[in-house]
Parts: sequence; C-alpha cells; structure tokens
Amino acid sequence: MIRKEYSAGAVKLSFWFLEFKKTVELLANGTEMTEIRRQALEENLYAAPSADRAKQIFQTVSARIQSLDESFYPIFQKGDISTQKLLALTAVMVYDTLFFDFVYEVLREKLIIGSDEFSDKDIRIFFKDKQQQNEKAARWTDYTCKRLGRCYKTMLFEAGMTDKGKEIRRIKKPILEPELGQWMMEHDLEPVIKALTGVR
Repeated sequence: MIRKEYSAGAVKLSFWFLEFKKTVELLANGTEMTEIRRQALEENLYAAPSADRAKQIFQTVSARIQSLDESFYPIFQKGDISTQKLLALTAVMVYDTLFFDFVYEVLREKLIIGSDEFSDKDIRIFFKDKQQQNEKAARWTDYTCKRLGRCYKTMLFEAGMTDKGKEIRRIKKPILEPELGQWMMEHDLEPVIKALTGVR
C-alpha cells in the first residue's frame, strides 16, 4: 500500500457504492474509462443533481477503482452485497490514507481490546493526535475535523461496518469471504484486512 499525503477532501465526498458498482460492471464488460466519463458527464450515468457533482463522482469513483488492481472485478461481480461493499470500502481506504488510518487506529484498536463500539470522543481524539503529528492536519479547523468525522461515520455505516447510533456507533466486524481474503493478501492489502477485522 502506498501512503499518500493526508487530505481533508473527503468532507465533500460520499461512499457512492451504487456508482462504484455501476462503474466496475461497465469496466468488467469492456467499457473504457474514457467512455464511462463521457456517459457520466453527457448522459448523467450516475443520476447526479448537477454537472459538477457528476464530474466529482466520476473522478472520485474512478480514482478509487484505479487504486486497486483490476483483478478484483471478477470477485466483485461474483460476490454478495457485503463482499462488494467491503471491496468498495477497501478502495476508499487505499485511495485515502487518512481514512485508512482512522479505521486502522480507531476501529481496529477497539476490536483488539474487545470493544465493539466507538464514540464521537474517539473521533475527536484521533483528529487531535493527527494534528499534533502532521503539519497539514494541524492547519485544519475544528469544523473541518468534525465534518471529516461525520463523513467517516457515514461511509462506515453505508459499507455495513457500523450501525447508525447517534453518539455511540456499534462496530459490525465483517467476515471476509476466502476468495476476497486471498485476493487481498496477494495484493499487499494485509493492513486493510487487519484494520477491518481487528487483528494485531
């Protein structure tokens, strides 16, 4: 996994699972990414509310997909919805280093100590730590960190990793299908497996 510079860009983004799924299916069936971009912008492939949003969805979803190896397409297509959502979440984690660190340092740590929940306080502590460790994060306002925390909670809920509790969120430890687990191991994604399943 390649670590990237921290970014607060996720405040404007969503999980976009259905858009991710539609794009993977088109790619698996031989459609070129340039054609998908054309469909997204000219035919509103993703049913976006505006042209700017359509462009943002395409750019984000395509970048997430391209952060993984295309050999995941068949596993995605054969998998049930929980496997598909885990692959979409994996793509977000590989694409966004800060989000990966959040899952690895907050959810994984909770699962390791035998807890199945995290709170807004845990989110605040995570961002405070990052602001002390990272110059770029140090410049973010409390409002930005709060929005990032909300975005992360929404993505984890939509991926099926948590419930929708207000102050406290319960973690739903996923079961990786053997084929998915093997694919992840073969593609140097063991840190993602550990983050999702709470393994040291």
